[in-house]
Amino acid sequence: MNDSEKNIRNEFIQTLVQRFGKERTALLPVLQEIQKKFFYIDEHSQQEVARLLNIHPVEVNSVISFYAFLYDKPRGRNTVRVCKNIICNYHGSLEIAKALSTELGIGFNETTKDGKVTLEYANCFGMCDKSPSILVNDQIHERVNKESVLNLIRDLK
Repeated sequence: MNDSEKNIRNEFIQTLVQRFGKERTALLPVLQEIQKKFFYIDEHSQQEVARLLNIHPVEVNSVISFYAFLYDKPRGRNTVRVCKNIICNYHGSLEIAKALSTELGIGFNETTKDGKVTLEYANCFGMCDKSPSILVNDQIHERVNKESVLNLIRDLK
């Protein structure tokens, strides 16, 4: 990361701290906003957040490590999550997962070479009555099938 990118991140983080405050309770909302803008929370940003909130950088990284939807490595602009609980599996999520992996040319927990899509499993969305379900970015898609999911993914490309 060059100095210009660091400055952009520093300014953004400073505006977040102004908005959310310098208390420890601001940590999670600040991290979520950084991720929304940059798709992951790099080490430099973690250090800057720790400095501005007056907490240890290890605490910042611990929060990122704890929450399943926060990332410290680059990811795709779109995240596709497939529910892998037993109900969704029964209703076809494994077939959907295989189709997605084949269509995108990546495995789970990988990102396409063009950086557009990261593919992941999730344990449960709480949508068992509408399974199988997938989550594309922040939008849940219920009662999906292989064809409908592939159409969604093709629209992301």
